[in-house]
Amino acid sequence: MTGSKSARTGPLSGLVVADFSRVLAGPYATMLLADLGAEVIKVESPSGDDTRTWSPPVRDGVSTYYLAVNRNKRSIVLDLKDPDDLATAQELAARADVVIENFKPGGLRRFGLDHDSVRAHNADVVYASISGFGTGAGASLPGYDLLVQAMSGLMSLTGDPEGRPYRAGISVFDVMTGMHAAIGILSALHHRARTGQGQHIEVDLLSSALSTLVNHTSAYVAGGTVPLRMGNAHPSLFPYEPLPTADRDLIVIAGNDGQFRRLCAVLGLEELVDDPRFLHNEDRTANREQLRPHLVRALKQRGADEWFELLTAAGLPAGPINTVKDGVELAERLGLDPVVRVGEGGDMVPSVRNPITFSTTPASYLLAPPRLGQHTEQIRAWLAARPSPAGPDESTGPTG
Repeated sequence: MTGSKSARTGPLSGLVVADFSRVLAGPYATMLLADLGAEVIKVESPSGDDTRTWSPPVRDGVSTYYLAVNRNKRSIVLDLKDPDDLATAQELAARADVVIENFKPGGLRRFGLDHDSVRAHNADVVYASISGFGTGAGASLPGYDLLVQAMSGLMSLTGDPEGRPYRAGISVFDVMTGMHAAIGILSALHHRARTGQGQHIEVDLLSSALSTLVNHTSAYVAGGTVPLRMGNAHPSLFPYEPLPTADRDLIVIAGNDGQFRRLCAVLGLEELVDDPRFLHNEDRTANREQLRPHLVRALKQRGADEWFELLTAAGLPAGPINTVKDGVELAERLGLDPVVRVGEGGDMVPSVRNPITFSTTPASYLLAPPRLGQHTEQIRAWLAARPSPAGPDESTGPTG
């Protein structure tokens, strides 16, 4: 099963992750782990991960949604209703360092793949469960990001104050929950390295959402204030929003008094610096409707690109409102190398790189997102082999 071209490297090399998750939160978490060297085995039903068919857009007939979160993994097809396949799934869970799943709470119990059942055969396992609304009174609620955006309060904050609430342009809470799951797994692995103890990690979309709403949930929890939609404005800072120029909107920010003074100097509005209405951030925020016309009048004298150069040259935060294409191209111009090539030959897929840069143990991009069941026979052969007393590593894991 070993192969030099696909030997896993990175800070998590040697770890085996049994991935029973699908769609976004779980697969995003396991992709982050896989990029850093973990051997991720993606367990799929005969119909495959739902996102394989979420299209358009597609690349070579494969959903780009699926491609976004499934690189560096191996796919095995297992029908948990089939006794032989179920036995294989249970053996995989027994051999894994980490098991991650996002079935309906309690849904794996009848297959002997819930935490307690797996722990009975794998005492130090790190087992992560992802749900929509927890395992208590919310266990029966379906965990879709759009529902959580609505029910957490995010949509009440998004959109024009006089218009309808809007969802964020991405499944923001699926992504954040995946990140929280990865953080939990890494923390539990560190604890296991010190104590030898595994544990059960639970994360849910609603809790992640409330944490991700940061200052807005704090406004209510700590301040008793219910925040409302403000369009692109910020409740506690001004200016901190897009403002019109001679041709298009530009994001303009003054995050402190010094930045506001410099902004006034660049815009030719020196008379506003000592205006008592605008002296400090709380003044500018309280009097934003009086300040905004002054800023807009000055900005209308030039185009967005020219103002962007002038403001950034003065050390001020400003920027255009880009398309995704523009954003990728900006990252390329800044030398951030946003696009990596994953896999080889006809399997190669362009992908967005892992955002973490390591000085010694960099992320690697060896395996293109797998075809459904692509590695089934390889993984079965590894599981059938006598396990190493030390557990799976680069020489004993399914790395061929």
